[in-house]
Amino acid sequence: MSTLNANIVALQMCSGTNPDENLATLADALNKLPATRPMLVCLPEAFLVFSKSGYDTLAVAKRITHYKQQLSALCKKHNIWLNAGTIPEPHKNDKYFAASHLFNSQGECVATYNKMHLFDVDVADKTASYRESDFTQAGDDVVVVATPFGKIGLTVCYDLRFSGLFSALVRQGAEIILVPSAFTVPTGQAHWQPLLRARAIETQCYVIAAAQYGTHQNGRQTYGHSIIISPWGEQIATLKSGVGFISGYADLNQLNKIRRDMPVQSHQRFREHLL
Repeated sequence: MSTLNANIVALQMCSGTNPDENLATLADALNKLPATRPMLVCLPEAFLVFSKSGYDTLAVAKRITHYKQQLSALCKKHNIWLNAGTIPEPHKNDKYFAASHLFNSQGECVATYNKMHLFDVDVADKTASYRESDFTQAGDDVVVVATPFGKIGLTVCYDLRFSGLFSALVRQGAEIILVPSAFTVPTGQAHWQPLLRARAIETQCYVIAAAQYGTHQNGRQTYGHSIIISPWGEQIATLKSGVGFISGYADLNQLNKIRRDMPVQSHQRFREHLL
């Protein structure tokens, strides 16, 4: 049974190259949480380590069990559910998955989604060329998990551009979709909010997008603008710049009314052609 009006929080970060420092930043932020429970805390993509090279991230992946234990302990300490943005999980052939783990308040990992769409793109910024597939192994599985907040579908950043994945999540029952991200500034300025609102409107889901912001130690610049969007496409909360929390409530009564009044999914005539 889903708990209505459960509190959802997204943390905007400016992660650096040292995972221990990033974890310390997270631990300090969690100490500032309000007392409301149950609570889901959402972190951005690459929250644990925003490396200068794939080799550095691969080195962290080989020690990932240690960091997952720390995340588990934080969940138990603060009695929170935690979507740990992405962390690098080892894969064969010197690659890693960009894994988005969902931990419950007992510190158990109840779901894992491996980023499916990899960012191999040229962008008009200082980095210029992004080739995520050089070190990252693409995932294959669509992941939806039942939680006290509703049924949560997991995605990561560049997945946002592929509506077929979001349609697949809804067909598996998603009511809330998480989009931990590290959008570039040029693509964020052009497409971030329009894409997020479109995904919320077409799926009739809450969309929670925790983002990286600022100029990072690795030289990259990210867009920020963490946001929570309702199933009607309304902006519930946003943080354009800086580091900090935004929060909102997932009201499944509202969601069900929207879906009942406008039964988009039952009108869908292209199901068999979607992911």
